[in-house]
Amino acid sequence: MFGYAVRRLLATAPVLLLVALIVGSILYLTPGDPAAVIAGNEANAETVARIRERLGLDAPFYLQFGRWLLRVVQGDLGSSIFTNIPVTTMIGQRIEPTVSLAVVAIVIALLMALPLGIVGAARAGSWVDHGAMTFAVLGFSTPVFIIAYALVTVFSVQLGWLPVQGFTSIRQGLGPFLASVALPGIAVGVLTAALIARVTRASLLRVLSEDYVRTARAKGVSRFFVVCRHALKNAAPPIMTVIGLSVSALLGGVIVTESVFNIPGIGRLVVDAVLQRDYPVVQGVTLLFSLVYVIINLLVDLSYALFDPRIRYGQ
Repeated sequence: MFGYAVRRLLATAPVLLLVALIVGSILYLTPGDPAAVIAGNEANAETVARIRERLGLDAPFYLQFGRWLLRVVQGDLGSSIFTNIPVTTMIGQRIEPTVSLAVVAIVIALLMALPLGIVGAARAGSWVDHGAMTFAVLGFSTPVFIIAYALVTVFSVQLGWLPVQGFTSIRQGLGPFLASVALPGIAVGVLTAALIARVTRASLLRVLSEDYVRTARAKGVSRFFVVCRHALKNAAPPIMTVIGLSVSALLGGVIVTESVFNIPGIGRLVVDAVLQRDYPVVQGVTLLFSLVYVIINLLVDLSYALFDPRIRYGQ
């Protein structure tokens, strides 16, 4: 398994290179000039040209990308065009809110999705099943920003229970921390829970139709025991797959949610960098997100062996 993991990690290099090339091309072709933003509205063309030359933006795209890629290979993601702060430092300053929000969101999603999916499969066709799947369809179909604004309107504006925006570090107390991430965590978690619940139900229904399940039921084993002890483990691979994809998809949801709740995380950093045409920051964060996505999918693949002993890697 170790050899398989190493090969998979090495195989991510071309993927990350392709992602970086696509993102760099889009940024290069997108209208807007960071040199003009730095120079200001009153600057003349000569001043803008000098700034472009100083930043290396006057070079052809292949040279700009090649220089950036050479720095990345050496472990340097570059520095912000506007603040001159290293991109790795900026990511380090913003990573706590994003990771906190993602962890809270996936915990909320699992606490909601797994019971809904299990009950829906165990009581297929009942009103409980229809209610759970109705929630799943609505949750998956509703944009995350609509859920976010609805939560703010009810729990912050009308009831005044939770803060409207901002982030409080866990170092300042568990209570204030949970209050600051509750609404954004629920907003992203509901969207994630909807997909996990549907896949959990579908996977369990497939397993519950197997012969060994019918045999266990015929011997008098309770339905709850059969589902939780036998069926759920055999239905786990598809569920683990969608959980891994959902964790990766959280990165996109976090960007929108951080903007709605004014959370100073990596999502807000990306939005601000795109608006300012801060190319090194956008490229660095995109590369990080791609790496996280690849690692999560690798961990999901490796987890299959825990649930199905027939799966062996590296043989």
